[in-house]
Amino acid sequence: MLELGAGTGRISIPLARAGVSVVGIDRSEPMLARARQRVTRGKLQRRVRLVRGDIRFLPFSKTFDMVLAPYGMLQSLLRERDLQTTLAAVHRVLKKGGTLGVELVADLPSWDEYEKRISLRGWRRRPGGAHVTLTETVRQDPKKGLTIFDQEFTERRGRRTRSHTFSLAFRTLSVPQIVRRLENAGFEITALLGDYRGREWDPRADVWVILAKTR
Repeated sequence: MLELGAGTGRISIPLARAGVSVVGIDRSEPMLARARQRVTRGKLQRRVRLVRGDIRFLPFSKTFDMVLAPYGMLQSLLRERDLQTTLAAVHRVLKKGGTLGVELVADLPSWDEYEKRISLRGWRRRPGGAHVTLTETVRQDPKKGLTIFDQEFTERRGRRTRSHTFSLAFRTLSVPQIVRRLENAGFEITALLGDYRGREWDPRADVWVILAKTR
């Protein structure tokens, strides 16, 4: 199985613990370094391979039975050309009849705009733990078809405070829009799911999952 945007191993590592052989690809070396530490700590080196690379240009042959594009990964490709290139690369590395699993950030066009809302607050449970706060602002850009999340992560240890700001942008692509792109890229849709237990998808579902296979 190949995971696109493996990051720190949030999905790859639990799958490896369940017995799945996983290759994870991500362009961020710091996140992969964190994932490698977790793989080593869990003694999962035989089941997890981590590769630094670009999901638009997958450095593999027709190897995989399944490819996962987790939460919002395809929506984070902000240019149509990049999405098409990625889908073509995925189609190339999947075995005949292999499965592509896609999860979308649900209902992005309907997200309310708000400013500086605290979405997380609490203490890290570790020695010398810090108090952390995540403050979020949501902006819609209908002209560009984007939903933008501006986030500020603040960490306080005693009298010392450290903040880090970053933004996440997603294209406001719906399930039908992604379905059309998958079909154009040579995939056949096998399921549209509205939760993680197999319930059928509808636009009001909290979870948007698409399963497709190579033709």
